Formats: sequence, structure tokens, C-alpha cells
Amino acid sequence: MFGSKIDLFKRDWLDVVFANKNKSYGAYELRQRSDANTTKSLLIASTVFVLAFLSPKIAELVKPAPPVEKEEKQVEVIVQPPPPVNPETPPPPPPQPPPPKQDQVKFPPPIVKPDELVRDEEPVTIEDLKKADPGQKTIAGDPDADIVIATAAGDGPKQAAVVEDTKVYDFVSLESQPTFPGGMDKFYAYVQRAVKYPAMAQENNIQGKVFLSFVVEKDGSLTDIKVERKLGGGTDEEAIRVLKASPRWIPGIQNGKKVRVKYNIPISFTLSQ
Repeated sequence: MFGSKIDLFKRDWLDVVFANKNKSYGAYELRQRSDANTTKSLLIASTVFVLAFLSPKIAELVKPAPPVEKEEKQVEVIVQPPPPVNPETPPPPPPQPPPPKQDQVKFPPPIVKPDELVRDEEPVTIEDLKKADPGQKTIAGDPDADIVIATAAGDGPKQAAVVEDTKVYDFVSLESQPTFPGGMDKFYAYVQRAVKYPAMAQENNIQGKVFLSFVVEKDGSLTDIKVERKLGGGTDEEAIRVLKASPRWIPGIQNGKKVRVKYNIPISFTLSQ
């Protein structure tokens, strides 16, 4: 059977196999188209494989070539040495300053001389000084000349940057301690009015003191409020609320300036009998 040359996939054999059978059934049609479907599948698979294999090469061909950098030519410049200096050649004269904007008259400082050495020169009068400035020699001024400043230009006096003092001071070592407006008696009167005894603390008969710390800012507001020793039962939260709602304090003073000061204070919670 295996050595025979009979091709069972020929259409003649298909007709024999499907004789007296329902050829409209899908198996007959599939057997007829099996060769064409196999060839088509091979062609599609081969095409996809070739395209996948050649895709990097195709991408390189499609990708534009990078710009070619131009090579800069380096030109060597030879600088000629300066000519030799002749020591006998006199130096050039110094540049003359521009003429002043206003006329000047010779007004040398007074020097005591003997009478025989005094020259017959007329002294400068007050009228001459009204029209011109005094100088070492008489120079005609140029009204169109620019004003020349002989001194070196500078930045002028600079004001040092003001550094704000943000240090938190201890209230004990201060020149003037922060305080509540009207004194601490007024503060505790405010606390007595503002405190609302928490219901949990009342039910559990919680009494005592809550110790707090805070910072009195330069504007008198209270910040960084912390509970240093807790009492519980809602009293800690109530004490913080009362301090946050407190009016502004009078800030502390150090070296004549307002500073930030850390302050510690207890707030008592007592149930009335």
C-alpha cells in the first residue's frame, strides 16, 4: 500500500470515494480545494517571512541619510614679530585732554615772594571769576564739549541686604517678654470664657492641666501650638482650639526689634461641684 503510486488526492479518486454520497457536504468541497489552499498559504507565508526578514534593510533604504558634516579647514596664520624699538626715538607726547565746557582763568595759589621777583601780572578779579572757573592756566572753553569726569567710575555706596531674624527666642532671656493685651489675668479670663468642657471629660470626671507650648510671632499671632503634657478626654484638642482663637499678643522685643518667642503655658480643666 505504501509503495503504490496511487494518488488518493486526485479528483478521480474523490469521485469514487464520494460516489452515491452527498457531495454538497463540506468535506467534498474542501478536498477539491485543498491543493489550491495549500499553495496559497505557502505563498502568503513565504511573502510574510521575506518581508519580515528584509524589513531592516528596507527601513535603512527609506530612512534619509544623515547630513554630512563639513570639514573646516584650518589655516595657519603666521604673526610677524613687532619691529625693534629704537631707544633714541622719543616717546609720543601724552594726549591732550579735551577742552572744558566753561572758560577757565589762571588762578595759581598765592606764594609769598620778594618784591623784586614779583611779575607785572594783573591779578584775577572777581568779575573774571564770575565768568570763568579758576584753574592752573587760562583756557578757552567749548560750549559744545562733553562733560568729562576725571575720577574713576564706581558703583557708588551699596546698601547691605537686610537679613530678617527668624530665630525663635526663649522668653526667659528676652529684653521684653511677649504678653497678652492687658496682662495674663486678662488671658486667663479669656480662657475661662472660651473653654467648652468636653463631654467625654465630664462623663469620665477628667480634671487637671494641659501643658502647651507655642510661638508668639512678630505680628502677635500664635503658631506651632503643641501639647507638651496631655490630659485626655478631648481636653487637649479643646486647649489647642482656644489658643488658635486667641486674640493677637504683644510680641517680644530683643535689641529694640520684634522677635519670635517660644512660650509655655498650662490650661486648667476643673469641674464645678
